[in-house]
Amino acid sequence: MKHNIIFLYLVFSSFIVSTAQVDTLQVWSASMNKSIQNLVILPDQYADPKLNFPVLYLLHGAGGNHTNWLAKVPSLKDYVDTYNMIIVCPDGGESSWYFDSPVDDQMRYETYMTKELVASVDDTYNTLADKSGRAITGLSMGGHGAFYLAFKHQDIWGAAGSMSGGVDIRPFPNNWDLPKRLGTYAEHKSNWEEHTVINLVYKLQTDRLKLIFDCGIDDFFYDVNKRLHEKLLERNIPHDYIERPGTHNWAYWENAIAYQLLFFDKYFRS
Repeated sequence: MKHNIIFLYLVFSSFIVSTAQVDTLQVWSASMNKSIQNLVILPDQYADPKLNFPVLYLLHGAGGNHTNWLAKVPSLKDYVDTYNMIIVCPDGGESSWYFDSPVDDQMRYETYMTKELVASVDDTYNTLADKSGRAITGLSMGGHGAFYLAFKHQDIWGAAGSMSGGVDIRPFPNNWDLPKRLGTYAEHKSNWEEHTVINLVYKLQTDRLKLIFDCGIDDFFYDVNKRLHEKLLERNIPHDYIERPGTHNWAYWENAIAYQLLFFDKYFRS
């Protein structure tokens, strides 16, 4: 009898695992003359052709690629079912920082994200093709990228987040290939000033873009995140800011994404 109960439990459990679908979407980037891979996680209810779904763009960090998030946080497949949203993980290159490089015309990831990827996702999938159905977030370099893109393109994304984001790159003039993307700080200071997130706060209008960001107190990006929080307070820009014990690692980000998904789900439902 005991063995029968265990067998029935295992059979039942097999029916309640996530049935999310994982695609790899190849997008041709005319701006960079290459094809770029993007991982797309579709919820179980996507099988219903009558439904359209909101999309969260989830960006990886420096040295990563489009597969990192799902490989490190497989529960993303459960989250898309829970919240009935699509998650798109773009490949942003190992160190693109998700902007158009002013010194390397082969690195045009702002153009790719805003003009090529979003259009391809909306053409390929049943999406809510409007800023009310789009959010963007990421970790580290991807946290910088999410805020950089959302601050500059508030017509595309209605909500944005950052986890342990490099939201001010100026204190790190020799790190993560930044001199290759912007030139050296000593010779190209204006490039650094124009491409750092904290200097783009002036573009924000009260409550036009829903914002959430967090950072661990032992993270090397903690100080720049705290300064961004203080600057947003000075400008009376509404936002959710969280600091908690943690460092710059996947244990922190696996926890952080759970909080951010609640935030984005609330935005999509509003």
